[in-house]
Formats: sequence, C-alpha cells, structure tokens
Amino acid sequence: MSEFAVKTESAPSLMARFAPRDERVIFVVILGLIFAILVLPPLVFLVNGALSIEQGGVTRFTLERFTRLLAERGIWMSAFNSVVFAFGSALVALLIGGVNAWLVERTDTPFKGLAYLTTIISLGTPYVLYTSSWLLLLARSGPINSWYRELTGETGVLINVYGLGGMIFIEGLLWSPLVFLLLGSTLRNFNPDLEEAARMSGAGTWATLRKITLRLSLPSILALAMLVFIRTIEAFEVPALVGLPGRVHVLTTDIYEMMHRSMPPDIGSASTLSLVLLGVVALLLYYYGKLTRNAEKFATITGKNFRPNKVPLGVFRPIGGAILVLNFLLLLILPMLILVWASLLPFYQTVRSSAFKLLSFDHYFRIFESSRYLSLLANTLIVAVVSATLVMVLTALAAWLNVRKAPGARVVDQLGTVPLVFPGIVLGVGVMQFFLAMPVGVYGTIWIIVWAFLINYLPYGVRYSYAGMLQVHRELEEAAAVAGASPMVGFRRIILPLLAPSLIAGWLFIFLLATRVLTLPVLLSGPSSQTMAVAMFDLWSNGQGPELAALGLLWSCAMTTIALIFYFFARRSGVGMYGQG
Repeated sequence: MSEFAVKTESAPSLMARFAPRDERVIFVVILGLIFAILVLPPLVFLVNGALSIEQGGVTRFTLERFTRLLAERGIWMSAFNSVVFAFGSALVALLIGGVNAWLVERTDTPFKGLAYLTTIISLGTPYVLYTSSWLLLLARSGPINSWYRELTGETGVLINVYGLGGMIFIEGLLWSPLVFLLLGSTLRNFNPDLEEAARMSGAGTWATLRKITLRLSLPSILALAMLVFIRTIEAFEVPALVGLPGRVHVLTTDIYEMMHRSMPPDIGSASTLSLVLLGVVALLLYYYGKLTRNAEKFATITGKNFRPNKVPLGVFRPIGGAILVLNFLLLLILPMLILVWASLLPFYQTVRSSAFKLLSFDHYFRIFESSRYLSLLANTLIVAVVSATLVMVLTALAAWLNVRKAPGARVVDQLGTVPLVFPGIVLGVGVMQFFLAMPVGVYGTIWIIVWAFLINYLPYGVRYSYAGMLQVHRELEEAAAVAGASPMVGFRRIILPLLAPSLIAGWLFIFLLATRVLTLPVLLSGPSSQTMAVAMFDLWSNGQGPELAALGLLWSCAMTTIALIFYFFARRSGVGMYGQG
C-alpha cells in the first residue's frame, strides 16, 4: 500500500479526533448553562432573602436576621434536638441494618430472603405512610398502650411515641434498609484471607468478627453513619408527624413553621435558618467525602480470585434466623397489619372483638369512586415521570462528556452534584422565592415541583449515569467516528443502548423517590397540584387515619411492583440500588 493511501485512510481518524471535540464543547456549554440555571438561583435567592431587609421602600443588606436568629433560645434547642435525633437514628439504623447485613452476607443463617423482601417493599412505601403506621401502633389509642391499660388497670401509657425517643426509633427503622444494602455490598466483597488467618491463629468467630471484619469494614461503617446522620438532619416527615405533636422541634420543622405560621410567610427568617442548615450539611458532606476518599487504605480485594466464606453459626443458627424474622415483622408485617386494620374501620380504634362488626371496604370504594384521588394519581405520576426522565437525559449527557474528558465537562459534573448540600426543606424555600420573583405563572402548579425535583435528584442521576458510562470503552465510539458518524450519532446509536440498564435503574429509583417524598411538595404544591404524599400528610393532619391507611396501602402495592422492577434492573446493570457501583 502506498504512503498516499495510508495517509488517505488515516484522514477520517484525524477528523474524528479533532472534529468531535468542537461539537462536544457545544454540549458542555449548553449543559453547563442548564445546570447553572437549575442549581444557582435557589442559593442566590436564599442569600438575598437572609441578608436583605426592606424598610420604607429601600432595601438594605445586613446580618441583622442572623444575630436575631442566634439570640433565640428556641433555635439552639432545635439544633440540639436535630443533632440528638440524627445521631440516635444513625445508631439505630446501623445496629439493625448492620446485624442483618452480616447475617445475610457472611453467615449460614436461614430466612435470608426476608431481608431483601423487606428492603424492596420499603422502597415502595411512602415515608408518611410508614410513620403513620407506627403512630397508629404506638399512640395512646393504639393496641400496645390499650392492651397495657386493660392488663394493668393503669390510666397512662406504656410507650409515649410523641417524643425524641419515638422519633429516633421510627427514623432509624426507615434508614435501616439503606444500611443493609450498602453495608451488605461491603461484606459481600470482603476478602476472607485475613479472617481465615485469624482463625488459624486460634481466634474464635466473635473475636474474628470484632478484630478483623469490623475493623476492616470501619470506613464503610463510618461513611454510612455519616450519610444517615446527614439525611436525618434534613429529614422532615418524622419530625413533622411525631415531633410537632410532642412539641419536639428540630431545624427542619422550624423552617416549615416559619413558612406556614403567618401570612404572608416569613421568608426572610426561613431563608436565614435555611442557610444555617445548608452550611451544616455542606460541612458534614465535606467530612463524608474525606471518609470515602480514604477508604482505599482498608481495601482487601486484590487481583486474586476469592469467594467470601460463610461463618457457620452452629447452635446459634436458629437465633440468626429469628433475628431476620423479627426484622421482617418489625419493619414490614406490624406496620402493614395495623394499616389493614385501620383501613377497614369507619374511624380508628384499637384491636378488640367488638370492632370486628364495623369492618368494611367503604374507604377503598370511596377512593376508587373519587375524582380527587384520580387527580392526585395523575399529578404524582406526571411529576415523577417527567422529573425522572429529564434527570436521566441530562445526566447521561453529562456523564458521557465527563468520562470522555470533554473540555469543561468536569465543571458540569460538579454543578450536577451541588444539590447534595441542599436539604429538601431548604431547596423548597429557595425555589419558592425564585418563582415568586419570576413573571411566570408556575408557582402553585405541578411544574414548580418538577423543577425542584429536577434539582434535587441531579446527583442521583449523575451517579447512576457515571457508573454505567465507566463500563463503556471509547473504542466503540472511535469505530463509529471512523465510519463517519458524528459524536451525537455515536452517543445516540451506541452509548445510549449500552447505558440502558443503568439509565433505567436510575430512572426507576428517582421515580420511586419522587412518589414518596413529602418535603418539597408540601412547600410548593397548591390546592390543585398536590401529590399523593401531600394528600396523605393532610389526611393524617385532619384525623382521617382510616382513609389514609386505605389510600396508602393501594399506593404502596403499586409502588412495590415498580420497586421489584427497579431491583431487577439494578442487579442487571451492575449498579447498586442507591447508585453504588
């Protein structure tokens, strides 16, 4: 072959090397602008709302609101409650989820499938419904306290759920499935060589667990503890449903009350407290990042092939199975049974023989016949579908540009992860101010909720898309470029089909979150734009527990079906259920 022929054949390769770079830069600029428009305005409006005070038609900037806030004793009490609540919930979640993860992944205990079934169903259960079920169980009129009074003749209660202890217990149960999934992944990939060496040196099962397994899993355990702590600091559902009736205030409920206790809302004070909470979360996320970055020091997986060994429990095997059954009963069966009982009653009362004659399916018939619930269903599905679709489309492009190292793509990726620092209640305050200032009729419609969800779930989409994109080698795109395809054609015809499992898993995960979460919709929805979570919150607030139970059970059944599909795609894509590779 002549030198000219060689040069001619290499020309498309040279064009493929330089031409796509220019096209990718255009996509980086467009995505960068979209992400900046989404992420930055809430922060700007929060800062402006906290620092600006209007007097006599003149706006001046001052720190007066911060000094006034710090002088309030109630805020310091709320901050203390938030820390205790988050710390206690993290401990409960780590204890329950960690024990279950070790039993399932590292022992020969029976009934392992119950742990996964519990986790999958929890993904389809709204936080409001789960919290309400425990309130029905543990409230003064609930079966536990009622039976206690009947047996002892006392007039008080055995368990007072409306306090900090009740909040910690319920929130810890809510987060234990996450700990089970993530810590289970760590234990599943644990190299058993060090454990076997410890046993050969004479160490028993419990000594090996304490001195080897737990110590080498320490980074994962600490990172999980920090993650649950952060998410509990910004939690709203449990503090609102359990804390407010018990007069236990935390920072998130203080922000909520600032937006609702007066008309018009006290946006300035809410912005000030929101910035404080945002700063706390950002600081915690910084240390969380340091924990995860240093995890490689404890790596035990090498190039050698290995199979994690199962610890034979021997005579303790029935105890291990009993723990998993108890977890199944505690996290799933008890809450579901009390919801079924409540949904069949005209008004809620404790479980007793005289109440059985009142059981009926009236609440279920009313739900199917009501046009209001059809409207709620439509609102929730539109919000969830549109939010999940837009997030995955945008983050798939961002991940492609970032992995292929397009100029400026790293900035886009960082903008996509910025919303991690926004607690839901804080983001809601920022988005509300943004659209109140915009001359568009979006406030009070479902589209402001979609906008807020789009911001809130960008980091999840980035994680799923990036993890999937790392598995696609660039040589496939290079071959397409040699054949004359543009980068966008290569992305559409090659990258997207290969990314499909990860993108579908991410889409389903965001869809499930959008149908469960209360924090953003409760601040941003109007009378005609409520979602299922907001409707459930209103039903509970209005004392309509039986109707809430019926609605929640029907909704949870539908969402559990989607959660099962999500679990299938998450396993198939090789990406964990929470975006972990």
